[in-house]
Amino acid sequence: MTTADRVTGLAAELDLRLAAADGQLSTAYPGEPSGRQPVHTVYVPADRYTEDTVPSWGREARAVLAGHGRTAHELADALGLPPRTAVEVYDRVRAKLEREPVEDLRIDFEDGYGNRPDTEEDAAVQAAAKALATATADGRGSPFCGLRFKGFEAPTRRRGLRTLALFLEHLGPLPDGFVVTLPKVTSVDQVEAMVLTAERLEPWYGLEPGSLRFEIQVETPQAILGADGTAPVARMVHASAGRCTGLHYGTYDYSAALGVSAAHQSLEHPVADHAKAVMQVAAAGTGVRVCDGSTNVLPVGGSEAVHAAWRLHARLVRRSLEGGIHQGWDLHPGQLPSRYAAVYAFFREGLPAAAARLRSYRERADSGFLDEPATARAMAGFLLRGLDCGAIDAAEVHTLVGIDPPALRSLTR
Repeated sequence: MTTADRVTGLAAELDLRLAAADGQLSTAYPGEPSGRQPVHTVYVPADRYTEDTVPSWGREARAVLAGHGRTAHELADALGLPPRTAVEVYDRVRAKLEREPVEDLRIDFEDGYGNRPDTEEDAAVQAAAKALATATADGRGSPFCGLRFKGFEAPTRRRGLRTLALFLEHLGPLPDGFVVTLPKVTSVDQVEAMVLTAERLEPWYGLEPGSLRFEIQVETPQAILGADGTAPVARMVHASAGRCTGLHYGTYDYSAALGVSAAHQSLEHPVADHAKAVMQVAAAGTGVRVCDGSTNVLPVGGSEAVHAAWRLHARLVRRSLEGGIHQGWDLHPGQLPSRYAAVYAFFREGLPAAAARLRSYRERADSGFLDEPATARAMAGFLLRGLDCGAIDAAEVHTLVGIDPPALRSLTR
């Protein structure tokens, strides 16, 4: 028997032995999701949401930029950007605030709304659902949207279910990119309950099976470390029956639960970094994305206060991007200029090196890096994210890499 024959026989034996593991791996870890990921999620209290909310946020953001970042030079000073980078991003930020000020919006019936009489919340639910339907129909909405309802803890469970069901009843067809947020998740059982809820609600309101998707808000220590020493958030992802789209970090609930005083609660606190690292590992390869939390330091008041808040926000956004988390929360229109400036600066500054390395990889040219396929996928993903949010242009990618966006996207698979 030749070596080739022996290897063929052994390979067949291993195929049988590993068949179950192969199947489980492909099902549980399908790979990174395709399609665009928004760079942020804006949370708006439900009683403040109208069909004009997205355009209104754009107008307010442009007014803040006009008042406190009148030129690229002033923006560079405010955010601590290199002057050349600020010049590259300034007009792009202004155009973004005109064209698409909000990428993802969540109508909030949880902490941002509070506890109110049922009749009052019912009325707010119906009004918000109809406003979202109107905004979607007439082009005043955002590319991604949804609502956050009160979670499945015993005290809020019935109210949360009632809000979700009423919202879907009055919304009509789900807008593209619609997702609901399940907050304060403490157990895998709550995720399984959310799956059951989605399965029941879809036929009630004529929705396609599997179309009601949700994100898990990680804001309790019980989600990160269970009594058995494991990370429940990883089991939550796999218990979602493919409906979970994201893990969202809740900065202030999580920090407070670990005893961090209000003055030190931050996206860069060590407890936050630990939680988000666990979330990233839990989500890797599953098709679920990770979203960072927010900063509650708002850019309001005089220029000195606005610039300080912008500088903090931009630094935190940049820190998240460098750590591999490409989405975060925004809570105020004045945070949009610093969000987009920080995001655009990240991609503009990284564009030349990423494009050069990817071109060298594709053309098998000599370079100072010995890049592997996984790194090439990461570089292609970097460029696609920049394209999706408007930081870079297709023409730039074609010039620098030699391929168009569809070919670039194929490199990420």
